[in-house]
Amino acid sequence: MAHLVVKVIERCENAKEDAQLDLSQCELMQIPDAVYHLMRNTELQTCNLSGNVLKKVTPKFALKFSVITDLNLSHNQLSRLPDEFANLNALTALNISSNSFIVLPQVVFKLPKLATLDAKNNAILEIDTEEAVTSDCLSLVDLRNNPLSRNCRRKLKNFETSFRLEISDEVEEDW
Repeated sequence: MAHLVVKVIERCENAKEDAQLDLSQCELMQIPDAVYHLMRNTELQTCNLSGNVLKKVTPKFALKFSVITDLNLSHNQLSRLPDEFANLNALTALNISSNSFIVLPQVVFKLPKLATLDAKNNAILEIDTEEAVTSDCLSLVDLRNNPLSRNCRRKLKNFETSFRLEISDEVEEDW
């Protein structure tokens, strides 16, 4: 455990130099408060939290790292994102692939600058919105390798999306 703490502290120190925080593969179950403390005077640009065992990201993350542009949360155990993520006004790239999402969180469509959303390899069946999915900045939403329901596929086809949407071909069930 101690070596992981050292690793996290070292990576926070490095991030003070280039504003790019890499906490991938640190066996984190949550984002330690120490991280927020160490990074309090740094305006983080990017954050890589991939390959951990995060089950949730707290609202605190969005409030503390509000100017982040690139966030990688892939390969964790996340099933939801806090509504406070809507405060990430500068976020242009979000990677939530290979997690445990069953619903694509609505908050992703509230991110004003989001250009690319990678949500492949989840268990997404539905999109958490009845409203049309619109975004001024989105250019790519990748939903490949998700078991999207028929209803969800239909919904996606009907949306007048301004962005490129990638979904896997529907697998016809053999009955």
